[in-house]
Amino acid sequence: MSEVIFIGAGPGDPELITIKGQKAVRNADVIIYAGSLVPEAVIEDRRADAKVFNSATMDLKSIIDTMRKATEKGQTVARVHTGDPSIYGSIREQIEELDKLDIPHRVIPGVSSFVASAATLQREFTVPGISQTVICTRMEGRTPVPELEKIELLASHRASMSIFLSVGMISKLVEKLTKHYPLQTPVAVIQRASWPDQKIVQGMLADIAQKVKEEKITKTAMILVGDFLGDEFENSLLYASHFTHEYRKGKQDDISN
Repeated sequence: MSEVIFIGAGPGDPELITIKGQKAVRNADVIIYAGSLVPEAVIEDRRADAKVFNSATMDLKSIIDTMRKATEKGQTVARVHTGDPSIYGSIREQIEELDKLDIPHRVIPGVSSFVASAATLQREFTVPGISQTVICTRMEGRTPVPELEKIELLASHRASMSIFLSVGMISKLVEKLTKHYPLQTPVAVIQRASWPDQKIVQGMLADIAQKVKEEKITKTAMILVGDFLGDEFENSLLYASHFTHEYRKGKQDDISN
């Protein structure tokens, strides 16, 4: 049956697309991929006769027209987005147009760059005693953000933060974050996480802007902020020997330890 399949390609490493996503690309008649962010290696396992379009050069109307023409022929379309389609993927507007045309569609999730960045650093966003909340957001730029989601308001929680699409405004971002986070708060900037040319810059709010400018990072970077990047935290109860749960009875003698 003809349909449009939205696929999360992952952060860049071709091996980080899901098996399900890879199968959908392999079987598609038409592939529309975000060529400015998704490496062609992600779609290289396609059929020899598959038609490929780079959405970086297309607007919404041309994307939908391409999908419509393909599905009218009974073909399947793989719409390949960077990371996970649910985060800054702009899929809602495409799905709305497909619904108007009664074109079937579904979504296959992918690995987002914010979790790929944490994996690169071998850090956990939610560590006991430090943070149990992750905020994914962006600075206001050409795309506005709701008033209650301004960076300085979100920073008041001092939770773990993943800030997308904002490295080009790093100085302004630091100014807003330091209204609530101490200057010594750890920060990591990961450019093109999981790509062969991945670059990592680490520091504190006090010096991260200068370090980023020295490395000439101006786009395609994730900014991670919070004490979860530091070395002080509490162990979880999950593996504590004295902690009882459904699958294991705790050893009460170990409570003092």
